[in-house]
Amino acid sequence: MAKKIPFNVVFASDEDASFPASELNTHGPTVHGWRSAVDSGLGTHDIILRFQQPARIYRIQLLAHQYLIPEKVELWLHYSPKSMPSTPSSQYFDFLGFVALADNANTNHKSRELQSVTVNPRRGTHLKLRLIGAHCNEHSKGSEQISLMAVNVLGEELEPAALNNGEEQLATGSEITPPIDTATGELALASICDDLLFSMYVEESIVQHIRELEQRKLLAVSSERFEYARKLKLCMTALRTAGERLGRYALAKRQAVQQEDFSAARLRKEQIEMYRTCVLKQLQVQQLLEAEGPLSQNDQSCEIYAGGKPNLPLAPSLQDVAHALAEAVDNSPKRTPVDKLPMETVGNDAVAGVVASTAALHLHAKSHDELPQSPRLPMASRHSSPMSSRQGSLRRRNKSAPRNSYEDYEERAIPTLRQECQGNALLEADPNRSRSRLNDRERRQAALPILVFGSEMVEQFYSRQFQDREDGLMRLRNFLKEQDGLAELPSNEHAASPNKVARSAALLLHRAVRDAVYSVFSQATEAVRVLFLEYVPGRVSPSEVARCVDRLLPELLAKSGDPSARLHTLAQHTILSIAACPQVAEQHLVAPALSRSVGSGTHQRLAMSRLQMLEQLVHTQGISTDKHSGLTCRALSDCGCSGIHHPAEPVRKVAERILVLVYKVNPRLVRKQLPPDDDITRRNLLYRQLFTEFDKLDLERKQELLEVNKYTDGAAHSSCSNGTDFLQPTTSSSSSKSGTAGDNGFVSCNGKQQYNEQLKRSMLSASNSRKGSASNSESTEETTPKINCPFCGWCCAGGDASQLDRHYWKTCPFLTKCPQCSQVLEVAALNYHLTTECEAKDSYVMCARCTESVHKQLYELHQMEDFCRELKTGAARCPLCHDDVHLPLDGGWKMHLLAAGGCPGNIRKRNLKK
Repeated sequence: MAKKIPFNVVFASDEDASFPASELNTHGPTVHGWRSAVDSGLGTHDIILRFQQPARIYRIQLLAHQYLIPEKVELWLHYSPKSMPSTPSSQYFDFLGFVALADNANTNHKSRELQSVTVNPRRGTHLKLRLIGAHCNEHSKGSEQISLMAVNVLGEELEPAALNNGEEQLATGSEITPPIDTATGELALASICDDLLFSMYVEESIVQHIRELEQRKLLAVSSERFEYARKLKLCMTALRTAGERLGRYALAKRQAVQQEDFSAARLRKEQIEMYRTCVLKQLQVQQLLEAEGPLSQNDQSCEIYAGGKPNLPLAPSLQDVAHALAEAVDNSPKRTPVDKLPMETVGNDAVAGVVASTAALHLHAKSHDELPQSPRLPMASRHSSPMSSRQGSLRRRNKSAPRNSYEDYEERAIPTLRQECQGNALLEADPNRSRSRLNDRERRQAALPILVFGSEMVEQFYSRQFQDREDGLMRLRNFLKEQDGLAELPSNEHAASPNKVARSAALLLHRAVRDAVYSVFSQATEAVRVLFLEYVPGRVSPSEVARCVDRLLPELLAKSGDPSARLHTLAQHTILSIAACPQVAEQHLVAPALSRSVGSGTHQRLAMSRLQMLEQLVHTQGISTDKHSGLTCRALSDCGCSGIHHPAEPVRKVAERILVLVYKVNPRLVRKQLPPDDDITRRNLLYRQLFTEFDKLDLERKQELLEVNKYTDGAAHSSCSNGTDFLQPTTSSSSSKSGTAGDNGFVSCNGKQQYNEQLKRSMLSASNSRKGSASNSESTEETTPKINCPFCGWCCAGGDASQLDRHYWKTCPFLTKCPQCSQVLEVAALNYHLTTECEAKDSYVMCARCTESVHKQLYELHQMEDFCRELKTGAARCPLCHDDVHLPLDGGWKMHLLAAGGCPGNIRKRNLKK
């Protein structure tokens, strides 16, 4: 594992007195970095670092300045054993390569560039950085002054034994491979704290705590304390967020000290201590460190770490800190009136109270538009810094005044830290003022959401901090869920109507789903699912639902074509969730947008996502006959035919699957839209594969028709041989456990009451004819008659009528036993029997989606199963295998139960084979 190699700067060709090269020895939010002298006149600048111990170098990280940027940085490495003392002039460096730095003009010189360079593993004791040239920009004023904020070296420290092994490897020419993380493919680090981005922006004490927690996590994993390891991981993630906030506070404290505003510096110091104490206490850091040995509480679930991400305490504002200091002085047990104290005792308590209260009043008296003033700048130039020019309320008042100096600009925060650095103390002093004020255009745009949700929540959606946007989305999701729970309560005359709530939520989510931060987009998609699946059904009008879908669907479709796999997968899942909303499905709002023709110029990812979602809708909702649904045979075949001509092969594969699904329902339409099936067309590999699939489907359809005709002819022949007019396959009943034939016929139900009554009548006629034929055969003493099953065509030679009853009771694949009352009945009638005729009918209910009979206690689990899907028109659902059975009268059930493949869930079919 690679770790941070500690070093010291031993040589610098030149440096600014205020920014020495020794600043590169440490990393933290408050470091100044190195800067060359103003008028040095040197074209190149050398900086030599000496490692505290010989090391093998894997990676070098450089953090450049925002506008004092060198054109390139050359990297040189030197190795000298401890027995050979060396000086910078006598050292021989090997050239590793160089790093070219951008001019940073695209960010308006407000961001710092981090360059991470992976080098071939090399031993070294000294690293030389040679900075060449300087990028000229409006901030550097043509000077050749350059700067470097931080340097980080990652590798492995070498012990004496490792040094000897390294010499042997160099002699043999064998290569040394750096450790690689298999999950990311990057260099494997021993600790996340060793990365430069982490150590530069997280406060130093928090970094130390995270290092200790990482060691505890490794021990917990080795001892298989996985709940403890999970808590440690969540704690480290939360501590990093808190550490970045503490780093911003420390930077603000340093600026206050440089501006000689010691009252603000003292408040910042107390603010850091208070927030650090609250965070460590709430996250139970001391308990997780287990300083006195393992604790059983750490292996048990707790409320703080029950969810995904633990909540951090609210950061105290400077006004809260001032009030706390004043209250601490007022509540002192030895407090006495100031005028009665001796002069020597007045100095501590009274002066402390006066300082605290004065600081609080001072914060109240300052204007929100006033920035902390630098003693080197005139008043007119304080509002014109590049950092403050983008903040709405911190604009320049006198635009003709000259901009401030770039030395003062350097003292301001970089863009990632400026939220807490310039004027943030004044923003925190007023609790009624939000982090991001809305301008007039944004306030007009969000007028309705402000009326419904309040300005505080809406300002979080417009905030520049992604944490604020995440909090706003969580509050919106909780609001929608709370409205779901308050639906049965008496309505409040001041509460907004569901239509207004849905419209306001759609306006905010339209902005959130376009966010570039993945965590914000993930929260936004979750809020969209809550809106359509939990809040909309039964409340919002259809027109308002259509308006919400029209606003959100285009943005989600655009995200579904994103190159990132996690983004387009999440967008697809969200669109399918919207399509599952009953009111959306009734109005056919999603499928028409997906079934549009795919052009050859459509991006591969976007086209494939659309076709994949369309295929999923066909599986879940089926092919419809409504011309406005977007799932008709013609619309699907048009979309599939356009997709098979796309230049990308994955898109063509999905389009082929859609055409096959349509071909099963309407083969003539699909054949009409494709070229003629001849030898010339089949020379094309695309059409050859497609027509081969069509031929397979045609062959299967012909075999099914032949089997249906065979069984129909066999049943008609058996009925004619018995001398009766057998109109339809009939049923005969037997008592539940005696095994004798009865007169109560089997009940069948294919979804139509008329068909059910017809089966009952045909059952009675078949039973009577069977008894009459048996008695006639006995009276005439003819040859032994054959007994035929009117359902499956089974026949048996002999006059024993009990054989047919045993066949009904044991082996007929067309019949089954009720799992509750053991009555023998048709498979087609089992669902109807369980809900209307069975003794246990009160315990069963019919599923509204698939029409199967389900036990009430298992209803929720049943709806989560894959086979619980919408029943197609003109079909019935088999209760044994849960497949759809097409109903050409009764031929569909015969084909399903008696065919060669047969019903896969029918046990009697296997018994019959035995």
